[in-house]
Amino acid sequence: MASPFPERGMPRRCQIWQRPFALVVVGIALCGCSFDLGSLMPEKEKSQEAPKAAATAATTTESAVSPGNVSEAQAHTAKAQSLAKSGEIAAALDEFNRAIGLDPYNAQALYGRALIYQGKNQHDFAIADFSAASGLNPQKVEPLLGRATSYLALGKAKEAAADLDEASEADPHNAQVWTTRGQAYERLGDRAKAAASYTKAVALRPRDDAARSGLARVGG
Repeated sequence: MASPFPERGMPRRCQIWQRPFALVVVGIALCGCSFDLGSLMPEKEKSQEAPKAAATAATTTESAVSPGNVSEAQAHTAKAQSLAKSGEIAAALDEFNRAIGLDPYNAQALYGRALIYQGKNQHDFAIADFSAASGLNPQKVEPLLGRATSYLALGKAKEAAADLDEASEADPHNAQVWTTRGQAYERLGDRAKAAASYTKAVALRPRDDAARSGLARVGG
């Protein structure tokens, strides 16, 4: 299973997408659809801008993160991923916390911790981490979709729709994005946008029961 984020083994403006991410914390469901990590793929190099830090990193600057901290954080992240894959969620969360404490700009750790928070229905914490991960990787679909899922769980359909609009532009071939976008606009009462989203989801993934059911509800 590929990571949606790069390792930080070199300066931020020269990072290479890699694929070591093995986190299996996918039991995140909303309105019958789950957050699917199976389609995550690495991207080519791109410049990264430092995000507004998450709560745990609000006063830490990137220059204060030593190469040793970066390396140690990566080790903790890898351990967390292994623990999560084995179902040891509490231990995985501890390792992600250690990783982020050492390197607040470790997008893999932020994203992994966000998934754990989301799976525990701690959506405010999840949103904070998804936001930090998204800031480190603008236009990356996975943190936008994750944050939108948590927004929907909190009844914030307008905020979810905004994230999903951005995600659908970044990756128009992601069926999960279109299904979740349909749900957001259905909640907002915009049947036309909901129907259009569900229609695209079904075209991309014909057996998407959530999208097919949504399309039937909104009369598409």
